[in-house]
Amino acid sequence: MKNLFSRQQPKKTNERIIVVSGLPRSGTSMMMKMLAEGGLPTVVDSLRQADEDNPNGYFEIEQVKALKDGEKNWIYDARGKVVKVISYLLEFLPEDVSYDIIFMEREISEVLASQRKMLQRRNETSNLTDAEMEAQFREHLKAVKYWAARKPNMRILYVKYSEMVGNPEKLCKSIADFLELPLDLNAMQAVPNQSLYRNRS
Repeated sequence: MKNLFSRQQPKKTNERIIVVSGLPRSGTSMMMKMLAEGGLPTVVDSLRQADEDNPNGYFEIEQVKALKDGEKNWIYDARGKVVKVISYLLEFLPEDVSYDIIFMEREISEVLASQRKMLQRRNETSNLTDAEMEAQFREHLKAVKYWAARKPNMRILYVKYSEMVGNPEKLCKSIADFLELPLDLNAMQAVPNQSLYRNRS
């Protein structure tokens, strides 16, 4: 795969990286698009194209998956930009960088319903029951929140998916305040789409 960034040795920096995180299917792609529309540069490779599950695109970079394998040099070139890192990979981020994390929260039942439909469309199945997966999700979220709260290089803003779709104006202002950046709030507010909120609890 073509590398989007030139390799360089890691170095300490005070310039923060903005991370959008959360469980898969929790609204992370929506938040990435909102920040992009708000005027922030995003780190994406467009390898995963928009589809029925994410009509507005995924806003991902494949290299994120390699964090757990120790491939971290590329993240240093994301300073001052936004990158999507699912919650399961947060622990693999380099510790000599500071992060502003926008963590999407969505009802577990909605996440499960969304994942189930996505698997069905792809003719895939899961070895876990919904009850087993829900238990794993809840345990994981509890652990990652406890861990992140104790990381001195991480600031976190938790954003509820349902509230962002229902009342984006208030939350967009909160995000701009959290990041301390002059974002285009009107453009951000235009992204959440009630018609795409298809798996409600």
